[in-house]
Order: sequence, then structure tokens, then C-alpha cells
Amino acid sequence: MPEPDRHLLSATGGVLHRDGLKGWPDLWMLPGKPPHARAAATPPPPPPPPDQTLAFSDELLLRVLACLPEPHLTGAASLVCKRWTRLSGRLRRRLAVRDWAFVTHRLPHRFPNLAVLDLFPASIAAPAAAPFRASPVLTCGAVSLTLDPSADPPLGACRFLADDVLDRGLAVVAARFPNLRRLSATAAAESGGLMDIAGGCATLQELELHRCTDLALRPVSAFAHLQILRVVAASSPLYGTGEDGGVTDIGLTILAHGCKRLVKLELVGCEGSYDGIAAVGRCCAMLEELTIADHRMDAGWLAALAFCGNLKTLRLQGCGRIDADPGPPEHLGACLTLESLQLHHCQLRDRRALHALFLVCEGAREFLVQNCWGLEDDMFALAGLCRRIKFLSLEGCSLLTTRGVESVVTSWNDLQSLEVVGCNKVKDEEITPALSELFSNLKELKWRPDNKSLLAASLAGIGMGKKGRVFFKREMEALGPNGGLLGIPVNGNGRPWCHQPKPIYFAK
Repeated sequence: MPEPDRHLLSATGGVLHRDGLKGWPDLWMLPGKPPHARAAATPPPPPPPPDQTLAFSDELLLRVLACLPEPHLTGAASLVCKRWTRLSGRLRRRLAVRDWAFVTHRLPHRFPNLAVLDLFPASIAAPAAAPFRASPVLTCGAVSLTLDPSADPPLGACRFLADDVLDRGLAVVAARFPNLRRLSATAAAESGGLMDIAGGCATLQELELHRCTDLALRPVSAFAHLQILRVVAASSPLYGTGEDGGVTDIGLTILAHGCKRLVKLELVGCEGSYDGIAAVGRCCAMLEELTIADHRMDAGWLAALAFCGNLKTLRLQGCGRIDADPGPPEHLGACLTLESLQLHHCQLRDRRALHALFLVCEGAREFLVQNCWGLEDDMFALAGLCRRIKFLSLEGCSLLTTRGVESVVTSWNDLQSLEVVGCNKVKDEEITPALSELFSNLKELKWRPDNKSLLAASLAGIGMGKKGRVFFKREMEALGPNGGLLGIPVNGNGRPWCHQPKPIYFAK
């Protein structure tokens, strides 16, 4: 170790010495206590209070945690300590997984008693950015799509994990969760993982499959107790599949012969025609609820609904068209057991297709229309074919008028409930005495057609809405030509400069 500078020691009277860290030979400290001595003089923090819950057994603490609602059980309670985290995981019954690695490693140990499991968000691969520049990512819910500004169109396909990775994860779920009742997953090409789920989860009752093709629906027949099925067909622009992908009449026939105990069926983006829907109606005798969303079916499929002998609810969602060519009315048939017809975000501009739909559903008792386009008075008049309507709900029908509503609802003798919300062309001042008498005989009435009139009625008497341009102009006129005490500059006409009209430019 080098010796200290003697000139420096003589200049300071020899007060420097080597204290503290001996591993640093060039560090010289002034006289006093070393750093470790000063730190030791600070009193230590008081010990934490003992955990009173350690006296409880796991069974007793589980009974206490079971009384908590789901948000508290999965939030604050699971962050108290490792023991509470482990016990709260045993009480968790439903979970949506975001990382597929968690499925194969930690999921069975962290949440051993799951009954509802959503694996679809975890099956989407992370978007890969370009090597030299960052690519924008469009995210909608659990789906993230990479945008390529140089491509036309810039929207790319959604990337999923490899099929073997998906199958291994499903095999782990099948081996460790025998009591699973609801599963949402992505269908693989080989469908080996779904076969493992069918063999290991004997009590599975509800299944949701994304990126489905005809071949991916083959293992569905192995689920003995399946009652609710949601099929999301593989779309070429979204999933990057080939032109032959998706669910056609072949897939619907496989589904119908394999799932004869279905009670609820939802088809999203499926193709097909009369043959596929007819096979579902003939084989699934217990089917009570059918939902068809964004379909791409061929013409004539509406006539096959007559084969659904036990159907009670028919729901159409996001359909750009109902049926391109429904055929002659005498060949359509009818769903005699249908109780509810629901239309959500559909295009209702085809008069012939809408007429065929009402003929098939003429025995319905409930009719719901929500945010549909093209429903004018003459189109809504076709609903008069359904003579047994007891409940009518109209929401977001911007083209429907008061006269159009009155012409239909006054013809229904069994009407008991009426809801009209967000139909801006339906005015309160246009209500006739016949419509008022109908309102008095209803058991339930929800009448909020015009949001503007509802807002004006709610603001009446509270002074809001009076401090705009007209109110400011009156105040300025009362204060005089110079702006009074406000000090606001005015022009020669006594109008403030902030209210000077701006020039308007017209394009040639």
C-alpha cells in the first residue's frame, strides 16, 4: 500500500489518517467516526407487528376469503402475502390468460380449481416490428394487428402461435383441470389439443373456438356433454388463412352430427347455405337459441330455419345482408316455437329479405331492434306480419318516425311492453290520441325517443345553457357602448372584438 504524502500531513498538522474502508488505499478521511460507525448509530426500524392470521388454519382462512367478492379476492387480498396469494388462487374460478408461457408452467399451480378459462388472448403472438423502423400496431380488445404503411392495404393478418405450441398448452389444461366447464381457445390445424380436452375435461359444457375451419370442427363430436358452442370462422384478411379456410356446409354438417345435445349455438363469420342450416336443425333437436353474426351464407338459407323445431330465440348480429335471395314466400316455412327475434347492428335495406324473415318468424312474441341501418317506416311496416308480439324494443333507429311506430304497434292487440330509445325522428309532440290510449293500456313503457328533448327537459330551471353568445350580447348591451367595467374592447357598433364575424371562404 503506498505511503501518504508527507507534505500533506505536515500541512494539516498530521490530522489525516486512514480510517474506514481498507480496500480503498487512495481514500483518506478526516478525523472522526468512520461511515459504518455513523450508520450503526442510527436506531433500527421497529419490527413489523406479528401476523395475526398465522393462527388460522388454511381451511379457516379459505372460508373467510370465500366471503369476499371477486374483485377484492383477485386484487387487494391476493397481494397481502405469499400465503394469501396461494389461498386466493385456490378460490379463483374464472381467468383470462394473456401469456401462453404461463399456461404451461405456472397456471396449474397458481389457480388449481378453475372452472372458466379463456386462452384466446394468450394464443395471439406478440406483433413483430420491422428491423429498422417501428411499425404501428392496431389493438382492439385482445387482438393486435401490425400495420405496414408501405403496403396496400396497410392492415396485416393476426399472428397466432404455432399449432404444436397450442396443442401442448391444451394438453396441460386437459391434464390439470378435469372440472373445467367453459373454455375459450384457438383451434389448431391438427386439433390434437382439442381431443385431449375432450378426454380430460369430461364436464365441459361450453366451448368457444376461434380461427375455425371445417377440419378443426372434427374433435367437437368427442365432447359428450357440450351444450353451448360458439364458432368463430377463420377469415382470410384477419387470420391470414387460405381462400379455402373458414366454416362451410361441411363443417356445419360435422358439427350437427357430433353435437346433438346443443342448446345454444353461435356462428360468427361462417359460410354455408340451406344444407348446413338444415343439418343443424335436423340433428340438434334440443337447440333453443341460434345466433348468426356477420354471416357469409349463400342465398336461400332462411328457409332452412323451419327445420329448427325447438328454436326459441333467433339473433342476427352485424349482418350486412340477411338473405340475398330467400326464394318464393310459399317455400319458406315458419319457426312455430320461436319466441324472440333480435336484430343487432344489421343492414335492413333489402325489403324482400326482411319480408321473408318476418314470415319465418311470424310466431315471435318479442321483437328487438338495436342500432340497425335502413329501418324506415315502410320497412318497419313489414313487422305487422308478426301478430303475436307482446314486447317491442326499438333503440337507435334514426330513420323511424312516430307515424311509422304508431301504424305497427296499434295493430298488435297483445302488446304489453314497449321501449323506444334513441330514435330521434320520433317526437313527443306527434303522439296521437290513439297512441296515448295504447300507452295507458301497457304494462311497461320506456319512452325516450329524442335525446335532445330529454336533455332540454332535464336542464329546465337550473340556469344552464344561458351563458352563450345571446346571453353575452345582452350583457354587453346593458353595460353600454364601452364595455362597462369589464374592460373588453369593442368596435364602433358596440360589439366586442371577440365576436367579430370570421371571413368565410368558398371553394370553387
